[in-house]
Amino acid sequence: MTLGDLDNLVKIKQLKLEQPNQLEFDGLVNSGVTQLKDSRVAGLSDHGRFTLAYGAAHAFALAALRWHGYRSDNRYLVFQCLQYTAGLENAKWRVLDKCHKQRNIAEYEGHLEITPGLLQELVEIAEELLNRIKKMGPVRKR
Repeated sequence: MTLGDLDNLVKIKQLKLEQPNQLEFDGLVNSGVTQLKDSRVAGLSDHGRFTLAYGAAHAFALAALRWHGYRSDNRYLVFQCLQYTAGLENAKWRVLDKCHKQRNIAEYEGHLEITPGLLQELVEIAEELLNRIKKMGPVRKR
């Protein structure tokens, strides 16, 4: 995915162009950091840990998208854009897509099936996203 691909998503109204905002970016990163930290609290259920780690990954993905001057209301698309916005490999954003589907099943059908391996992979990807975002620096004007 390239900047042109993201601009094509703007043309078909899947993404919106919007100037990045440092306060918003910082708020998303801080929210993700808190959720990621809380996902490591001993004694939490796997469901609770999954929900927190997923929330962290989404906050980091949204921060990366906003850093580049785009906005989306679609969680799936925010994850899919990570290939461009944070340089994340396809296989990793596809794990986030799988987690997104699991989250939707839990939210809308009341059933969450996660394995310890999927939970661990989710936490590791969220940590990787945080590290990539830390290297991005202050937001820049588009």
